[in-house]
Amino acid sequence: MTEIPYDDIDAINAAAGDDYGAFGPAVEITQDMINRFADITRDHQWIHVDEQKAADGPFGTTIAHGFLSLSLLPHLVRGQVPITGHRNVVNYGADSLRFILPVPAGSQVHAKSRLLGAVRKESGTLVKTSVALHIVGSDKPSILYRMLTLYQG
Repeated sequence: MTEIPYDDIDAINAAAGDDYGAFGPAVEITQDMINRFADITRDHQWIHVDEQKAADGPFGTTIAHGFLSLSLLPHLVRGQVPITGHRNVVNYGADSLRFILPVPAGSQVHAKSRLLGAVRKESGTLVKTSVALHIVGSDKPSILYRMLTLYQG
């Protein structure tokens, strides 16, 4: 995809489409990562941190917190939407978020995105992107997220 200036609303909207781009780099979700996330968020539910109990649980192993997987998206989709010329990018929230499949400890995840469109705001350009996070090798996404990002000049 060609680079698009953050303030060129027409060009951003023209680049929007129905097809996701290629997957970005993969990241391994380790048990240590899950445990550290549990410590930070104080969410020590056994399905995340108790490997012995989780082995007999509904997923057969520990799973990543949904918000841990979600928090990796800025890294996983970096450079997939080539908007340039901004001085600042702000997370503006979400239009929708679905946790579809659990992410087992030890899994590799990667993400792909597609540009949905943009609107001008007084404080910058609000860009909507659809992101799909998958476990490597899975056709079905683990997370579907409609992300809102504010680009400022």
